[in-house]
Amino acid sequence: MPSLTPELTDLLAAVHRLDGSDLHLRSGATPKIRVSGSLQEAAEVAWSAEQVTRALREAMSATVLRDFEETWEADFAVTAEGLGRFRVNAFRSRGQDGAVFRRISDGAVPLEQLGMPDVVRRLALRPRGLVLVTGPTGSGKSTTLSAMVDVVNAARPVHILTLEDPIEVVHRDRVATVTQRELGSDTRDWPAALRAAMRQDPDVILIGELRDADTVRAALSAAETGHVVLSSMHTTDARETVLRLIDFFPAHEQPRVRAALAVTLEGVVCQRLVPRLDGDGRVCVVEVAVRDARFAEAVADPDKTHGITDVVASGAYSGMQSFDQHLLTLVTEGTISLDTAMLAASNPHDFTVALRRTGWAPEQPVGRRVLESAP
Repeated sequence: MPSLTPELTDLLAAVHRLDGSDLHLRSGATPKIRVSGSLQEAAEVAWSAEQVTRALREAMSATVLRDFEETWEADFAVTAEGLGRFRVNAFRSRGQDGAVFRRISDGAVPLEQLGMPDVVRRLALRPRGLVLVTGPTGSGKSTTLSAMVDVVNAARPVHILTLEDPIEVVHRDRVATVTQRELGSDTRDWPAALRAAMRQDPDVILIGELRDADTVRAALSAAETGHVVLSSMHTTDARETVLRLIDFFPAHEQPRVRAALAVTLEGVVCQRLVPRLDGDGRVCVVEVAVRDARFAEAVADPDKTHGITDVVASGAYSGMQSFDQHLLTLVTEGTISLDTAMLAASNPHDFTVALRRTGWAPEQPVGRRVLESAP
């Protein structure tokens, strides 16, 4: 049976105590914890290769260990009593074992607590179609998806089927029935699990990540046949998300894919984490695209896809918002600094012009110079 060594348990306790997000463990290096986006040392001395190997291999099940020894890659989850669950990616670095432990919330965090606009809740409750949550690694995509699943779980008497690698947040049946399947322990083959999903009478399907053409094809097929499909991608905004989905396929298939996306892609929630002005952690900046006539047309027509950014920025009536529009709100509310917003803005010049029009007066000297330089 998998277990945690006392040394590893102490480090995971430190992650919990510091409200950190990740523990970095590597042979010959000092363990580090990511807190509010920055890495800090979690021990005074480096861990030896023997310590890392022992800690990882005791934490692995026999199946995970066998796969790790064959491929030198492994994704699994561990539970530390009193500390919660951690998602683990184990790997090899310069011939030695290493891993990153990502802390997982104990149960789904409500969307409101995440600072998500209400349109994200409405997207979760759509009766059919594809809804994507995108962003870079560590931006909270899994947290948002679990919150969306929780919204459905609390509101609709449906069957929710999740396919995850690994399971992160454990969902208990509420109004809905939730079946969670994990790669490696509940299914050995991702394509087979996707094919079998349609025979398990799901209403809502969560696919952990759209990572290749086969996965996208399965997601589109499910969405076209009346299911809700929730998933994630590593893309930066709505426009890139659409282009990436299409680029998964060869040129001769792309017109059909565009047509399918135009009628099934209900929404794209793109997110980034930026530091708060008060230093108390980070806040999520969100771009939201929602399917309406203009968005569907931009997805279907390759000559108009480049205009998705403008569609999002002008689509407030449908619940849409761009990154820069959300950044503007966060700056004027005093949640983040102007300099932070400038670093995160998609178009810094246009952002400063829009901010100047609000009449907001900056307090940071650097920010004042940036703002005054705008026409």
